[in-house]
Amino acid sequence: MNWTVTTYVVYLLIVVPLTIWVASTLSRNGRVFLADVFEGNAEMARAVNTLLVVGFYLVNLGFVVIFLRNETVADLTGLFNALSVKVGVVLLTIGVLHFCNLWGFSSARRRHKLDKLGGTMRAVPYPPYAAPVPPQQ
Repeated sequence: MNWTVTTYVVYLLIVVPLTIWVASTLSRNGRVFLADVFEGNAEMARAVNTLLVVGFYLVNLGFVVIFLRNETVADLTGLFNALSVKVGVVLLTIGVLHFCNLWGFSSARRRHKLDKLGGTMRAVPYPPYAAPVPPQQ
């Protein structure tokens, strides 16, 4: 077995369990958040949570496989260099996707709560600015 194949095997042994761990952690801890977003509708929260986990797996594992491209690794130093780039990019991708999901659900939650209260998301206008009048001499 050469260094390139070893790099691929180690990469998959790191990234696939990491993806599974992140998905299960987000799923477990996201239940409360989704229950709040869906106002206690546990069935809807559970269904959305499952769909998010499936989407997370599809996107991340698809990216992991695409990123497993042909790269020649000559020695142990090259193995660590390749792994650091590959694992780092996968971690950044997972983080960005997580941030986008949180931002989207937070926006939907905020919009829903404002609509429920009869408010809107428009900014409250400030009163017109009046320039100070210079004192009379």
